[in-house]
Amino acid sequence: MGSLVHIFVLFPKQEQTRSIRNLLVRNGFEVTAACVTGSQIMQRAESLEDGLIVCGYKFADMVCSELREYLPDGFRMIVLAPQASLEFLDIRGMEYLPMPLKPPLLMEKVREMSDALNNAQKKKQQRPRQRTREELEIIEETKKLLMKNNRISEQEAHEYIQRRSMNSGVGLIEMAKMIRDSYRY
Repeated sequence: MGSLVHIFVLFPKQEQTRSIRNLLVRNGFEVTAACVTGSQIMQRAESLEDGLIVCGYKFADMVCSELREYLPDGFRMIVLAPQASLEFLDIRGMEYLPMPLKPPLLMEKVREMSDALNNAQKKKQQRPRQRTREELEIIEETKKLLMKNNRISEQEAHEYIQRRSMNSGVGLIEMAKMIRDSYRY
């Protein structure tokens, strides 16, 4: 499957945990950790921004809603519990499936949520980083030099810097510095 999503399995009984973990692995998912307490999940998820937890409603040390509060916002949960327990839960970032478990339904839900987390990760990586004040000043200074010396508009100056940057394979800031420095000498 090649999933980049960290999947955790959490149930109070080791047999349940192992069973769900094996089901996921058989269906092509990579399970990061299989745990029996919420604190084990918190420990393993500490350095992560996001992930998916397939779990029961109640563990030895906490309930699923408590665990949700302790995790970063990027985490999602699929809670498997009796229908009666699910009626009281409606928390953001949590999906619910009734017990007894229907494996195809669980696989569909895990796939759906994994895809959503993967897409969120990709969008986050594609977002350009914000320029610093210093970098913005370099660009502005270079544009002003180009506008003054070549009698062009600000838009044309910006496009000129961009074009030179792209044609030479040099970053925009580096190109702006090079153009600025060429006018100084």
